[in-house]
Amino acid sequence: MAPQLPIHQVLPALRKALESHRTAILQAPPGAGKSTVLPLELLGEPWLRGQKIWMLQPRRLAARNVAARMAALLGEEVGQTVGYRVRFESRVGPKTRLEVLTEGILTRRLQKDPSLEGVGLVIFDEFHERSLQADLGLVLCREVQQALREDLRLLLMSATLEGGLGQRLGAPVLSVEGRPYPVEVRYLPRDPQGPLPGVVAGAVSRALAEHEGDILVFLPGVGEIAQVERLLAERHPEVRIAPLYGDLPLAAQQAAILPDPVRRKVVLSTSIAETSLTIEGIRVVVDAGYARLPRFEARSGLTRLVTTRVTLDAAQQRAGRAGRLGPGVCYRLWSQATQGQLLAERKPEILEADLALLVLELAQWGVQDPAALDWLTPPPAGALRQARELLEALGALEGTAITERGRAMLEWPTHPRLAHLLLEGQALGQSALAADLAALLEERDPLPRGFSADVGLRLQALRQWRRTGQALHGAEPGSLARIERLSQQWRQRLGVAPENQAPEERAVGRLLAMAYPDRLARLREGERLRYRLSGGRGVRLDENDLLAGTPWLAVAHLDAGLEEGRIFLAAPVAPSELLPLARPVETVAWDARSGVLRAQRELRVGEVVLAAEPLRHLDAARRRKLLCQVVHAEGLALLPWTAELRQWQARILSLRRWRPEEGWPDVSDEHLLATLEAWLAPWLDGVWRREDFARLELSSILGGLLPWPLPARLEALAPTRLQVPSGSHIKLSYNPEGGPPVLAVKLQELFGLAETPTVNEGRTPVLLHLLSPAQRPIQVTQDLRSFWNQTYPEIRKELRGRYPKHPWPEDPWNALPTRKTKPR
Repeated sequence: MAPQLPIHQVLPALRKALESHRTAILQAPPGAGKSTVLPLELLGEPWLRGQKIWMLQPRRLAARNVAARMAALLGEEVGQTVGYRVRFESRVGPKTRLEVLTEGILTRRLQKDPSLEGVGLVIFDEFHERSLQADLGLVLCREVQQALREDLRLLLMSATLEGGLGQRLGAPVLSVEGRPYPVEVRYLPRDPQGPLPGVVAGAVSRALAEHEGDILVFLPGVGEIAQVERLLAERHPEVRIAPLYGDLPLAAQQAAILPDPVRRKVVLSTSIAETSLTIEGIRVVVDAGYARLPRFEARSGLTRLVTTRVTLDAAQQRAGRAGRLGPGVCYRLWSQATQGQLLAERKPEILEADLALLVLELAQWGVQDPAALDWLTPPPAGALRQARELLEALGALEGTAITERGRAMLEWPTHPRLAHLLLEGQALGQSALAADLAALLEERDPLPRGFSADVGLRLQALRQWRRTGQALHGAEPGSLARIERLSQQWRQRLGVAPENQAPEERAVGRLLAMAYPDRLARLREGERLRYRLSGGRGVRLDENDLLAGTPWLAVAHLDAGLEEGRIFLAAPVAPSELLPLARPVETVAWDARSGVLRAQRELRVGEVVLAAEPLRHLDAARRRKLLCQVVHAEGLALLPWTAELRQWQARILSLRRWRPEEGWPDVSDEHLLATLEAWLAPWLDGVWRREDFARLELSSILGGLLPWPLPARLEALAPTRLQVPSGSHIKLSYNPEGGPPVLAVKLQELFGLAETPTVNEGRTPVLLHLLSPAQRPIQVTQDLRSFWNQTYPEIRKELRGRYPKHPWPEDPWNALPTRKTKPR
């Protein structure tokens, strides 16, 4: 067994915690022994009763190496007491009691055996990474605990601990303090300028000169690794440069992990080396400070790789690699000021991932609403909706229920799109092509950046390399080797031999269209590079791409972009090949530009129309509903309102405020818009164009909203005109807000009238706008008596000289009211 490590400090307390609790959480720094020593120590626990331990690792490389390390500690081969399972590969035997699994394997095992028969403990290692599969596995395991297995125990292990995790899970939290060896952290005085590979190569040269031992370098991706490898190979031919990333062949990965007995070694790694991976001989870490992560955009339904600053917890993980075997040093290629601005922890992948596989797994599990589960971090509603829409398009879901096709897709350890492609290829007798295509789409593009997006060229290169070992079109041999290995695994599962001849172009496009029905692209009219996807989004090819001008493309890989995406992988597809994917849609739409209602029957794939014809028989209810939506969008001004109708509306709204007990209807614009289908829809059968709205008998339509006997009450309580002393019938102007109606009347017509006129059975005085002979307001009042007594004398002095033809008697009380001038 291993010598004393920091993990041994906490073992007694952890044993007690797992004995009395179903779930426990352990925080331990890198190198503490949590991934290799702890699982072996727990194998003999009484509560385990001889059952197995499953330990989850986020990456295949870590799973293999952790299993190998534990087997070595026992003096055994992998596959005896300790084994592992990763995609397409397993090393377990009848005596295996401790299995190291990649996280997706757990979900598939749960689907086949929900009770996890024979498993007593599931360990979630490196849980701080919060991968999508780890979150899903935890939710499902907790459901198993609650419904089927009270004795099942869960252990979450993390180098950094998310705040409040223990409280949320109702679990005790134990911590291991300190690293096995101290690590000195060095920062740059300021953030570096210039291309990242040159900065990193310079830092590695300094580290080689200043320190003994091997060096581990963290870079964001394979492209940067290749550039730094070239620079260091030129500067330091005496040093072995060893790349390390997930797509490398196993032999190359092992060469990076194991010590070199002759030369110093510099390992250039992606973030894969942050995990439970001991790389022999490492004493120095050089951290470029970036990571490349997939980000799913619910708005576009696409995933793109984004290069981001490393988070504090990841930086801590990386630095810890230097202290696994002895005192170490970590060069951080950023300033201390930038260190203070780093985010504390990485976002859970569930917030930024494509959730199609998660939704399909949960549908198989029997969950209709994923959001209702007890997630640590709930999945975003937009991403869930996108996932359901895609799965319905692939035939994997009907509503919330999984279909037979969906169950078949889950038997294939890959994304639902590629599972569907493999199944369709099998059904069409194109299994070998489907295997090659699935492998190409899942692995890194073998052709140089900027090459044509044509998938057919990649297939040519793959099959030429398979046949002759030669790489066409500048393809990268290492990438072709990885693609061929994966294709071979798919072919073995499909039971077919490899295909070496160039594939039929139509077959390639057809299979891609099956897997990506939401990414069918139609060339825009008058363009040769710009397309419209079936999802509605705009995309484009690069200038001079060999596919330019192709009328239809099935697009596999593209960058979402900000306004217009860029196509990376696609194949030509004939419209006739799309007919099985098309669905008939009867569209009734309002053309706002021309103001015309258009109805047609369309064959559509997503938002792309393959064919259309006028719709002869149109459902009346649907048509009325759409026209109501048009009125709602464009406003009630689309209808033929008159001033009289607006006053009718204001009178009713006034009475609604003045006499709430009488049940006057709400005829406000807001309510009318909200209830269009109730009062307007029955009158819209003759409307096809915008001008047809103007022909509606709006007064009759609105009149139907006023039930008997309210029309007569309306005229009595809120008349349109009032008779004044001169004999004139003056129009009233009502306020829809319920204020007093306005009576604008020439002053001389009111001589002798003492009391202000009223409406509403005398309850509401009108607001008098007393007009000069020029019809301009000279006084606004609701108190006519006070006006005659106090204000009129002053107005008389001011205006009788200006308007001498009009009467201005000293005594308005006894003067004759008139609308005329004085007689000559």
